[in-house]
Amino acid sequence: MQNKEIWFIVGSQYLYGDEVLKTIEKRAKETATFINKKTPMKFIFKGIVKTSEEATKLIKEANYQDNCLGIVTWCHTFSPSKMWINGLKLLQKPWCHLATQYNQEIPNKEIDMDFMNLNQAAHGDREHGFIGARLRLTRKIIMGYWKDPSVLDELSNWMRVCYAYYISQNLKVVRFGDNMRNVAVTEGDKVEAQIKFGWQVNTWAVGDLVKEMKKVTNQEINNLMATYKSLYEFKTNKLDLVKYQAREEIALKRMLDKIKAGAFTNTFEDLYGMEQLPGLATQHLMSLGYGYGGEGDWKVSALTHIIKMMTKGMKGGTSFMEDYTYNLTKGKEFSLGAHMLEVCPSLANKKPRIETHHLGIGMNQKDPARLVFEGKPGKATVTSIVDMGNRFRMIVQDIEVVKSPYSMPNLPTARVLWKAMPNLKDGAKLWILAGGAHHTVLSMDANASMLRDLAELLDMDFVYINKDTTYDSLKRELALFDKR
Repeated sequence: MQNKEIWFIVGSQYLYGDEVLKTIEKRAKETATFINKKTPMKFIFKGIVKTSEEATKLIKEANYQDNCLGIVTWCHTFSPSKMWINGLKLLQKPWCHLATQYNQEIPNKEIDMDFMNLNQAAHGDREHGFIGARLRLTRKIIMGYWKDPSVLDELSNWMRVCYAYYISQNLKVVRFGDNMRNVAVTEGDKVEAQIKFGWQVNTWAVGDLVKEMKKVTNQEINNLMATYKSLYEFKTNKLDLVKYQAREEIALKRMLDKIKAGAFTNTFEDLYGMEQLPGLATQHLMSLGYGYGGEGDWKVSALTHIIKMMTKGMKGGTSFMEDYTYNLTKGKEFSLGAHMLEVCPSLANKKPRIETHHLGIGMNQKDPARLVFEGKPGKATVTSIVDMGNRFRMIVQDIEVVKSPYSMPNLPTARVLWKAMPNLKDGAKLWILAGGAHHTVLSMDANASMLRDLAELLDMDFVYINKDTTYDSLKRELALFDKR
């Protein structure tokens, strides 16, 4: 992410004379230098647009430069919109309209018409905003003083979304086997997903993975075992079962890296030639940034990887998740999220434990090793992508992960307990109404604003369930989507 660029393009015109343009250029460079030190990507001033030809030239360059992941425009003065039309019609990168101005305050004594002509971003923003609306272009609008920490945070998060969009356009997902039989929500149109999102979703035989597993050496396994011991607490003496997971992980990683894939799926119904469903193997791969989806769910696998890349360097954690069961006691309403084996240790409250237990589902010949832990408390989101037939839909719900009051000594899985917004009864009803899947991505880093920006860039419905959402308001919103 640090090697990618966001281009800063400033709008003005020749009307105000050369001295004004020199002042604008000096200020633009100062602004870019300051922002560059505060954001996760390079923020580079690329010039002042004063004519249609200049706007078109810069936007064409942005389109063709792979390292440029988006543009930020700022109209320091009034920048006539018609000169932006030809360029913006060609734009193929994310666009942020930064509505700011150089000065934070109105200088009471110094203000005169010269000052007004130079510092009329409020004037220019509205002209610039109109043409974005008239062209019906997806754009992020950030308003506020350019040194304000909240503005810089919003801009930084948008840059992360640009990186997620870039990752999406180049993502390969490997499916080992097919979807779990007879399940609807994990299905979807893979061709449409590649057209809209860039995802290349293809199948590799489980037998190919088994062949790769046979090539793994004992030394490679021992090296990975040493990594496990440095990261996790061993609560099993069955080291042969843990070593088998290490063999699976090494083979999986080797295949994914060879294909240049960032995400994968498998299913417990297709483990031909394997002794264990990858559990610890999958969990550790997720901690390295790979996406995963259970039972062949390629949509949530891709989304897990994309959100992990978008939030890289943040401290909360992101994982594949599944809704399992509820606590419906009044005043203590919780959702329990888990999976058979595969929850990422980035969510762990304490050092995860490696345990081996029987898995009474699927084709396992031996007890799979897995990481067991409780999730750490804090605010989070759960996100689902579903195929609605003529479009895709992203559904996001605010949640609060809580410290579990239950020890659950006989549940040998990683698990997370949370409060759904606005509450469990209404929140579950709203999720079901929107068609949300049982597989989600739980993230303690990605907020709804970031996910909304991503959904808009990927041209899908965005449904946001939060503390203020009601059944009637969501029903009206879904009805509008259905008329598209």
